[in-house]
Amino acid sequence: MPQSVILLSAIASLYLLLSLPMIALLLARLLKGPQRRPPVAPARSATDQLGAVTVVIPTLNEADRIGPCLAGLRRQSYVLREVVVVDSRSTDGTAALVEAEAKTDPRFRVITDDPLPTGWVGRPWALDYGFRHSSPHSPWVLGIDADTQPQPGLIAGLLHIAETEGYDLISLSPQFILHQPGEWWLQPALLMTLLYRFDPSGTDAANPARVMANGQCFLCRRSVLQAMDGYQVARGSFCDDVTLARAIAAQGYRV
Repeated sequence: MPQSVILLSAIASLYLLLSLPMIALLLARLLKGPQRRPPVAPARSATDQLGAVTVVIPTLNEADRIGPCLAGLRRQSYVLREVVVVDSRSTDGTAALVEAEAKTDPRFRVITDDPLPTGWVGRPWALDYGFRHSSPHSPWVLGIDADTQPQPGLIAGLLHIAETEGYDLISLSPQFILHQPGEWWLQPALLMTLLYRFDPSGTDAANPARVMANGQCFLCRRSVLQAMDGYQVARGSFCDDVTLARAIAAQGYRV
């Protein structure tokens, strides 16, 4: 047998041997799948939840994407107190779309954030600005992205889980709508990477450093955000959702 073939065989065997622990870890986490938390079920608002949630949406040139988001929020029940769209000086008419929505549903309003301060990244700054300019009467604040499509009963379902199970912050991963062939390959690969590094969604992390969160849907108690001084801890982070969630967990709150 040629020496080159023997060498390649040895390298392949060594690679397989080194990969076994990683494969075993991944399989162990995949086996937890049947016990993972099921998708959030739509719920009806309880009478004591009137105006319990403020939604904050950061936007910058989202006119082509925000329509389904606004339509989905319009269909939410009276648990939704207000939708605060924080527009960072869009040039594509995003603000005008929200203003048109506000004419038929007074829960919607659009505000323009102040110029970006030194040391801040745009997204956490807009979320922080919206939080500080929202109604203090809603005990929960839900940050979502403009390209999400909330289904009827989503906010009530989130609130039901948070209040009945005693969470201070809950975040979920939405169902992705994939259009391009490359997305069908890339998105599963990214999810498998998260599964390898962490655990299936819905797993309580004992270590705050292993907490994961998704800013596309991020529900937090207002009192907790106030205690954290808004998004200050995540002001320079490009992963503000994970940074803030881990900081909140490190303070002993249930995430």
